[in-house]
Amino acid sequence: MNPLRLLTFYKLIVIFIGSIFLITATANLPRQIFGWEFTFFLVFTLLVTPRMSIELPRTGIFLSFSDSVIFLSFILYGGNAAILLVAVETLANCLYLKNNGKRFGKLMILFNISSAVSATAITYIAWTFFLNLSGIDYKSGAVIDLISALGFLAIAQFFSSSVLVAFLSSILTGESAWRVWKRDCFASSMTQIAGAFLAGVAYGLLIYANFLMTAIAVFVFGIIYVNYRQTIKNINKSIEQVERVEREKAEIAGLKAEEAKAHAAELEILLAKEEQTSEDLLRSKNALEHAAFHDFLTDLPNRTYLVERLNLLIEIGIEISHKYYVLFLDLKRFKNINDTFGHRVGDRVLKLIGKRLQRILRREDTVARVGGDEFAIILNDLSSIDEAREIADQIYEKLSSPFMIDGSKIYSDLNIGIAPFDVEHKKPEDILRDADIARHHAKETFCGVGVFDKTLRALYLEKLSLEADLRFAVERGELSMHYQPLISLKDGELVGFEALLRWRHPEKGFIPPVKFIPIAEDSGLIIPITKWILRETCSQIAEWQKLSPMYRRLLVSVNISGRHLTEEDLVKDVRQALKSSDLTPSSLKLEITESAAMANAELSIKILNGLKNLGVQLSIDDFGTGYSSLSYLHRLPFDTLKIDRSFVIEVGEQGENSEILQTIVSLAKNLKMRTIAEGIETESQLAVLQNLGCDYGQGYLMSKPLPKEEMEQALYQNRDWLPMLKMESDPTASENSPEKSLPVF
Repeated sequence: MNPLRLLTFYKLIVIFIGSIFLITATANLPRQIFGWEFTFFLVFTLLVTPRMSIELPRTGIFLSFSDSVIFLSFILYGGNAAILLVAVETLANCLYLKNNGKRFGKLMILFNISSAVSATAITYIAWTFFLNLSGIDYKSGAVIDLISALGFLAIAQFFSSSVLVAFLSSILTGESAWRVWKRDCFASSMTQIAGAFLAGVAYGLLIYANFLMTAIAVFVFGIIYVNYRQTIKNINKSIEQVERVEREKAEIAGLKAEEAKAHAAELEILLAKEEQTSEDLLRSKNALEHAAFHDFLTDLPNRTYLVERLNLLIEIGIEISHKYYVLFLDLKRFKNINDTFGHRVGDRVLKLIGKRLQRILRREDTVARVGGDEFAIILNDLSSIDEAREIADQIYEKLSSPFMIDGSKIYSDLNIGIAPFDVEHKKPEDILRDADIARHHAKETFCGVGVFDKTLRALYLEKLSLEADLRFAVERGELSMHYQPLISLKDGELVGFEALLRWRHPEKGFIPPVKFIPIAEDSGLIIPITKWILRETCSQIAEWQKLSPMYRRLLVSVNISGRHLTEEDLVKDVRQALKSSDLTPSSLKLEITESAAMANAELSIKILNGLKNLGVQLSIDDFGTGYSSLSYLHRLPFDTLKIDRSFVIEVGEQGENSEILQTIVSLAKNLKMRTIAEGIETESQLAVLQNLGCDYGQGYLMSKPLPKEEMEQALYQNRDWLPMLKMESDPTASENSPEKSLPVF
């Protein structure tokens, strides 16, 4: 049990028992004792005895007349009166001490009263048995009987009261009650013995002496008491003076001794301070060196340490360093972890990655954190690149396993690049660059681990050059838009266009989108480029809608990258493009790839709902090629579902391999979405899609993407986008009909 609770429990038990004893004693008081003598005795106990305690010099023992009063009440009025008197005396004594500055803890006054009552009651019970068994009659006038009775009272009172106090002190200090009793309580027996002696003297005077003798005895006792208190006071003063003189002598001697040791002590202190300062400087130096060369989060070596290590390997020459390999790795979509779970969980993931790497690698290898989610490793003394590849595969497997944090499984894929030391590496940045190039190659080819060769370096440098040129492509007017028609597969009506970006470099000529679009997304250039596309296409479609009443509902479909979808400014960019072109919002359709929408579904829902509130249309692009969660898909506010060309191309001449197309079209209908099929190149593909109920289509069968000038000419000519559909409805119609070439207004 908790000591505080045990102490409180003990106090309550004693208070309860003492209360029972006090109530019983009060109820059993004989009525004949109530007279002026007992009343005087009670008042004397209440007012005088608390003030008559005498402290024996240098003993810590108090001679209290309260015990004399209690013992006297035993032999004059009986045990019940003694119990009542001890309760009154203890209460008076506690109140007197409290008024003089003594502090009492919780329940301590009640405990003191109850413990005194309980001790006196136990003494009374023992005393009664003693008198019955011994046959002693202390009222007979025999001095020996009186001494025996009072002596037993003193012994019984001492043991009963000291045991209760010993148990209380044992609970407070944690020591055994027996040890406390021997050390602290045994010496207090003097109090009970002196009290018994005084009670015997007082009893003799009251019973056997006349009034004159009693008065003389009281007077003499008073003189003795006053003189004794004065003597004790003088003794205490004398002792204090002697002790003060001795202390002064000791202080003088100590001062002389201190003066004798002063120079040696000062020298020792100075030496100790110098030693402590040296130790502090050494610790500070070590701490600064550790902080300078280690990452504060993972406690792994940092980029500075890694560069120093690589410098050393370059200096010792290729003859030795050719056995070393550098691995560069980074986590994929680590930003999603921070955005979804918070930076605290992200930091824990980085720490766990550091620990996993240390467990996988050998003692002689070096692993360092070189960036936010980037790590570099130096593999030591390997026989071949194949051995380095095996270690990289192990790292990829271990780090691809999920992390369990706060009950959640967190997945974090990664890319690893491997680069061997080469004579061309003149500084650490060279080999780190090659390892990073290999990592980029692994990322682009979705292979997890990539190994560097010089062809990759050439491609990487070309990519850097393209990225540098792409930054100024908009300003230089090198970018342009091509438009591919979106056709209704039911009636062949022109619904709108998909806007496709093209780049014609002034020196390198036409650069395919598959080559520069990934560069734009990786570098973040896709965001300003998309803003330009929105302004350009919205303005263009607004102009084309004015060519003819039949074109008033034309729409333009613009691809939005996953990078831009994570920016809440996308809603503002679209609003500005619509406002500057004065285009009806429903004439703009934004295409978002399935993978981009699902990368952070909750954020996508928020941004797409914001776009939907503008009134624009939304289409999910390349459906079926990425990861889809139907629990999120039905929450995304898409109007149309675009079937990826890979499923359209698989359809055979007789309609075989069309099961996936059928499933996607059915799913779209259940989700109340329209469907668009891209990549339609043959009439058989078109027929299958029409039979399945696909709403719209685009592809080379209808038209390839055209520059705005050619597309505008086709609009003026009112071109038939599905000629076979026209021929079925009107076999006599001719493609070269004069009416067909006239513009429609």
